[in-house]
Amino acid sequence: RANLPLWIEKIVANVCNSYGAQYEVDYRPGTPGVQNDLALSQLLQTAAEEAWGSDCVQVLTEPSLGAEDFSLYLEHAPGSMFRLGVGYEDRTINYPLHHPEFEVNESAIVTGVVTLAYSAFKYWQQTK
Repeated sequence: RANLPLWIEKIVANVCNSYGAQYEVDYRPGTPGVQNDLALSQLLQTAAEEAWGSDCVQVLTEPSLGAEDFSLYLEHAPGSMFRLGVGYEDRTINYPLHHPEFEVNESAIVTGVVTLAYSAFKYWQQTK
């Protein structure tokens, strides 16, 4: 990631030089990637599995390229970001977030609140 501005500059320079064109690169870095705290992630996973059952918890092992600024919070305090499924189980199609027909299953709010509250409870239990 640190080398990205140099790589972009080099590619643009090579393409423009081969065509005799001038260029100016205005690189603006985005937010850094999310780096979850391992211990808090494990606590969150355990709390979610205890609250809802392990069959309702899916651990994502591959990074996501979705835009997210939660990483800026994690620069100041340890934390763990999780995703909350907000689709409807009984529908064959759940439209993605930015689709005009996207619809949130509001019952997922309860799932999120219980998961966070139980995670906080477990955290405070272990710090006693």
